[in-house]
Amino acid sequence: MKQAFRSRAAQVLGWVWMAFAAFNAVDLVVRYNGPSSMAAAAVLAVLTAVVFVTCLRPVTVLGEEGVLVRNPLRNFFVPWRLVDDVTVSHSITITSGDRKVRCWTPQASGRERVSAMRRAAPPSGRGRFRTEPVRSKAEQAAHEALAGKTHADWVAEQLTARAESARKVTPGVAGTTPDPGAVRQTWSPTALAALVASLAVVVAAFLV
Repeated sequence: MKQAFRSRAAQVLGWVWMAFAAFNAVDLVVRYNGPSSMAAAAVLAVLTAVVFVTCLRPVTVLGEEGVLVRNPLRNFFVPWRLVDDVTVSHSITITSGDRKVRCWTPQASGRERVSAMRRAAPPSGRGRFRTEPVRSKAEQAAHEALAGKTHADWVAEQLTARAESARKVTPGVAGTTPDPGAVRQTWSPTALAALVASLAVVVAAFLV
């Protein structure tokens, strides 16, 4: 089963900006008046490229064979059997041998961490009567599972569980473990294309 984890806030910001950029790009074409329009187009192109690579591109995908970490400019693929450790601070870090892969998303902000700790704290117990609504068993189980954890913590747990499950799979013939491959790192063609396109607009603005 494939699971993809992104930052919802970044996605919303990214698509709002894309709509704004598209509207302004059309306006610049319709009302083109030389150098000033090209300068505005250059600024718009650079900001749009930055928003694309930092807000819309990043995702952490848990697949059948391993985890794909899509960061702003590069992609990393770590087979499950090569995941040695998963830790969370501000971001999720996957350790594989001597390599460390940092996930751009999801991240745990200081505010989210404080909110998670407040959820985990026991009720103050003020007053004689219970004022909190009574939770169903399912709601209580969900509350206990998420108490004290941020979204990044929960995703890290899913990564750890998948990696441990992969290592428990029965070895292949003659007691040998199938080759899990290697950690792969590649540059993102779409991210590079967006940056090159924005640079081309900047150069054109200087030449006009």
